[in-house]
Amino acid sequence: MKAVFNDYYVKRLHGTHIKSGKNKMDLAEQLKQDIAAFKKEHHLSRVVVVWCASTEIYQEHDPVYESVEALEKAMREDHIAIPPSMIYAYAAITSGIPFANGAPNITIDIPAMIELAKRHNVPVCGKDFKSGQTFMKTLIAPGLKAKQIGVSGWFSTNILGNRDGEVLDDPESFKSKEVSKLSVLDTIFQPEHNPDLYSNVYHKVRINYYPPRGDNKESWDNIDIFGWLGYPMQIKVNFLCRDSILAAPIALDLALLLDLAHRAHMKGIQEWLSFFFKSPMTAPGLYPEHDVFIQLMKLKNTLRHLRGEELITHLGLEYYD
Repeated sequence: MKAVFNDYYVKRLHGTHIKSGKNKMDLAEQLKQDIAAFKKEHHLSRVVVVWCASTEIYQEHDPVYESVEALEKAMREDHIAIPPSMIYAYAAITSGIPFANGAPNITIDIPAMIELAKRHNVPVCGKDFKSGQTFMKTLIAPGLKAKQIGVSGWFSTNILGNRDGEVLDDPESFKSKEVSKLSVLDTIFQPEHNPDLYSNVYHKVRINYYPPRGDNKESWDNIDIFGWLGYPMQIKVNFLCRDSILAAPIALDLALLLDLAHRAHMKGIQEWLSFFFKSPMTAPGLYPEHDVFIQLMKLKNTLRHLRGEELITHLGLEYYD
């Protein structure tokens, strides 16, 4: 099956088995036909689309993202602000199919796509699978905050040799990933409420393409912390992992949970699936929750709500009545 691809948006890759069309709307229609054919061939009544493709170049917000009408006009006019991931998302959503964005691209995190999802009664979620180093950050940072241990700096670097690493070796694609990875600490530490401990955290993230490692990703974190009386200390984390082995179960879980959401008639942003993402989508004006333990509680409580069970509060008062 040919793909929608343009190397303007992913500079380090050069696809050959790709679709052609008169404009981006035409490409979306071709994708919709592919989805329908896939359902028919495999005798499926329900489908979920999970975007696991390469990180596209960083894109600023564009006026064409503001409404469905502006987005569709831009697609017909081959507007540069519409990358392949948006074409896939549009095809899925307008086919009534749930969509998850596993990359840091903005893709569905724009007003037009959210409105489209609501119109078609489709649940969506994203963005950027949280599997390795950022997952470790969202484990460690809540513990430091709970103990009120100060942080002066957090340096993170990765070496990675697979295609993901090759794509992220391009500065424009790396910026998309960098923005996603840098976003997690502020909402966990809440420096506005803890200025003495977290107002001057120097946070740096690097990803280095190193072909000999292949899919075996290695991350290093140096965390400069300080405790009582301002005494400095350090935490070192060396995480040797396998990129695809960590990410694949996330894709499977999201396919199952988005299908559940769709069957439960949920539509629009599924914030309760934030547990799986580095940069969770939220309603406008609502800050994203990055604390993995709070995210897990939201996930569990939503599942309990769907089953009609009592929500978990951890009050424990019923044991002492």
